[in-house]
Amino acid sequence: MTRTWLSIRVDLVEGHGEHLWPRPGRIFAAARTHTFQQLADAIDDAFARWDRSHIQEFTLGDRTRLCMPDPFWDIENEKTEDFRHVKLSRLRPGEQFVYVFDLGDNWAHLCTIGPERIDPTETLGIVPGDPLPYWGWGDIPDQYRRRWDGDDGEHPQPEDPECKDLPPLQPGWGSEDYNT
Repeated sequence: MTRTWLSIRVDLVEGHGEHLWPRPGRIFAAARTHTFQQLADAIDDAFARWDRSHIQEFTLGDRTRLCMPDPFWDIENEKTEDFRHVKLSRLRPGEQFVYVFDLGDNWAHLCTIGPERIDPTETLGIVPGDPLPYWGWGDIPDQYRRRWDGDDGEHPQPEDPECKDLPPLQPGWGSEDYNT
């Protein structure tokens, strides 16, 4: 396969009312035939979004909005297209655009197209059916900013049991007298 795929860097800039620094990020391989919705789904997977019942949208450099069409949300003089059908082939090297997941919590990502096309077989070792991350960095925040199971945002973090609460399946797990 030749170098026909895009390399797309995605940096998580802000969300849930906070600017993130350093910014976590991922780099994706994507075919020009993939849709923006496929890219949105891949970004949401890579950034650990588990509640997908939120509105998503892309804003391109020319201010075009790509999203799920909503006849009740027409804004005068605004160009909106259905992201389920728009292909990534409209993107050019170096182009930047924004992806927002959950318009309420505003998880905003800066997306940048790499300067050169890539060969998915060379980069990933496979030709995936959807966009796929192949590099990444940084801590991914929970979409609701929960720090542990049961976090209600009002109670202090529980004390660390230092792995004593785990079954003794690994060295250092389980009771204090487990020494294998």
